[in-house]
This record gives sequence, C-alpha cells and structure tokens, in this order.
Amino acid sequence: MDRWLWAVRLLKTRAEAAQACRGGHVRVNNRRVKPAAAVRVGDTVRVRAHGKTRIVEITHVIDKRVGAPIAVRCYIDNTPATPPAREQGSVPRRAPGTGGPSKRERRQLERFRRKFGY
Repeated sequence: MDRWLWAVRLLKTRAEAAQACRGGHVRVNNRRVKPAAAVRVGDTVRVRAHGKTRIVEITHVIDKRVGAPIAVRCYIDNTPATPPAREQGSVPRRAPGTGGPSKRERRQLERFRRKFGY
C-alpha cells in the first residue's frame, strides 16, 4: 500500500505513506490498512493527508514511481469537489496618513466584534 501511494504520487515520500497507513489515515474499501497491505485493481482508497481527503479507485497497480502524467492514469479520482470558500466582504481600509482610529471608532469596532464574535 505505501509503495503504491508513493508510486502514483498521492504522497511525497514512501516514509510519509507508511506513516499515514500506521496512523489510520489510509483506508482501502473502508478498512484501515497497514503499509504492507496488498492492493488490487478496483479497490477504493481513501487517503487523508495535508488537510485534504482524497478518494481514488485503483485502475493499475505499479511498484515503481513514475511521472505525473502516467501516475494519473493509475487511478480514478472520485474525490468530491470542495465547496467554494465563503465570500467575505472587503476589509475597510483607512486612508493613508490619517493615523490610527479615534476613541469613538475604537469603541464602535469593539461593539462590532462583540456582536459578531470576532
């Protein structure tokens, strides 16, 4: 398992892939796997690494690391699309040279922050 994850470039190093397996961040067909687990064509692999979860289906089993264009053909990416980030309003800016906020403006900011939990 760790060798396949490294070979298809889902994780940067083989050591990182083995550590992810030992930590329970890799699942094959909804089962936790060890780094030495065998993989087969058709298995569904769920990998959680770098703050993202990837869900892939194995189409080719390889042992050697290959280039990125070839590696992409070894699996089908079934990862759901991430929802767009919540749009935030623009941050109000002070005009250059006007200095810091006045006492009245600071109090308004404090009220706003208390009200909306900032």
